[in-house]
Amino acid sequence: MDHQRSLRQRSLCIKPTRFLVFTLTVSSSVTFLTFFSIWIIRSTTSLHQESHVQFNGSFLHVDHKPITIHTLTGFSKDISASDVKDSILIATQLRRPENTSRTVVISDLKGQERKESGSIVTEEGRDTDAEEDNFTSIQGSAPEPSYEEVQISEKVEEKYIGPSSIENIEAPSEERIEETNSRVASIKEIQVTGNERIEEKRLRNCDVTKGRWVYDESYPLYTHGSCPFIDEGFNCETNGRPDKDYMKWRWQPEDCDIPRFNAKKMLELIRGKRLVFVGDSINRNQWESMLCMLMPAIKDPKRIYETHGRRITKDKGNYSFKFVDYKCTVEYYVSHFLVHEGKARIGQKRKQTLRIDTIDRGSSRWRGADIVIFNTAHWWSHYKTKAGINYYQEGNQVHPKLDVSTAFRRALMTWASWVDKHINQRKAQVFFRSSAPSHFSGGQWNSGGHCMEATQTLTKSLGIVDSEKSIIAEEIVKQMKTRVTMLNITSLSGYRIDGHPSIYGRKVGNQYSSSIQDCSHWCLPGVPDIWNEFLYFHLQCRQANSFE
Repeated sequence: MDHQRSLRQRSLCIKPTRFLVFTLTVSSSVTFLTFFSIWIIRSTTSLHQESHVQFNGSFLHVDHKPITIHTLTGFSKDISASDVKDSILIATQLRRPENTSRTVVISDLKGQERKESGSIVTEEGRDTDAEEDNFTSIQGSAPEPSYEEVQISEKVEEKYIGPSSIENIEAPSEERIEETNSRVASIKEIQVTGNERIEEKRLRNCDVTKGRWVYDESYPLYTHGSCPFIDEGFNCETNGRPDKDYMKWRWQPEDCDIPRFNAKKMLELIRGKRLVFVGDSINRNQWESMLCMLMPAIKDPKRIYETHGRRITKDKGNYSFKFVDYKCTVEYYVSHFLVHEGKARIGQKRKQTLRIDTIDRGSSRWRGADIVIFNTAHWWSHYKTKAGINYYQEGNQVHPKLDVSTAFRRALMTWASWVDKHINQRKAQVFFRSSAPSHFSGGQWNSGGHCMEATQTLTKSLGIVDSEKSIIAEEIVKQMKTRVTMLNITSLSGYRIDGHPSIYGRKVGNQYSSSIQDCSHWCLPGVPDIWNEFLYFHLQCRQANSFE
């Protein structure tokens, strides 16, 4: 019995010991497995902390929201959603890149692929493409998809439907934008050019000589202060003329509108060319006007210079001003008659004659001109030419008496033959300006004629002009081989009795001379500016013809 009792006691002692051992073994195993699992999860976390999928310079960003995991041992740890391999709640934030449209293929937890363009859709089919950041929640028991299972297709959708698709259109590159802008500008330029050509065709059928003078506050196109090329004889304002209205009139044709003079466009028309005025002092009047009208397009006056270094005066008759930026020249050459003024022996004396069968000796300077404006008329009304006694010469013969109209016709025929022979009409443009009227009252320039009291335009075109000479000039021009454009300014200038210098053409000290008035030349700014607008108009029409 004592033996049985001892065995029972031993048995009771063994049972607690075995239980304790079993408990300790299980607890150690669980602890080992727990820490082992944590170690595995931590090693995996370094590979899955954050995902960035790049396409076309933008990023598809995946954020992992922290959650709490309670282990069997009672410990707790905050880890990211990607750390969980089995039980799993995945929180994924998808941000759609702006101005980009790509096809995104995502393999879900069941291995099925879902394809969306520009947006992500949940398994329940909810559209998450919104202005604010949205989340897609996926629950399941399958393993987390690997990075290789998230694919970005580089294929761009060719067709888009709906407003959201417009937002997803890929932003064009700077090169494509510049190319598009260039094409649009070219189309607009073609349209503008086409419209300009239509207008130019309409203008060519318009008789610009028929119209009226219109008072325009936007005139003049320059001032005496902005132009250093006006000589004393034409600088009426500087010489003390008090009224200013004579500068503010423009010519308005009846059936069309001539284009307003544009200095830059005019300089482009004569870029690399020679614009030459040949004739008497009235042509010098127009030449000075042209220089002044071109000045507003030149910022630096030093970019214009006289090639011979001459200052404009009445004493010297040949000038050539170069516009450096446009590689062109605007020139003037004096030639009162376009034919040669010489001397011949008459009896025992050598007397001045006009050789109406020989071109002016200065003609070699005109030959290379690209645009040339001729005129002659003013000096044909002087005493010697009107009388025609022992003055006109042909060959070695001096005519004892020759009618002025006959002499004028023969002189212009000499000029026309020279133009046909020496000017290349394929290159050059030739103009002949009609005579400008004078407005003397009570006598001529040397016999008490005056126009000082005139400060307004006339209602009827008047003035002293030899209409017979104008008719002769037109007849000869029509017979020429070379295309010559007549600048008919006679009639419209006849209204402008107010445009002459009168007593304001010069000063003698501080006094004005009223004994001799200038009612032939024109104040600048003034009437010759309109003549140059006519020239500008014809040059534009000629350019339009060259494109047809």
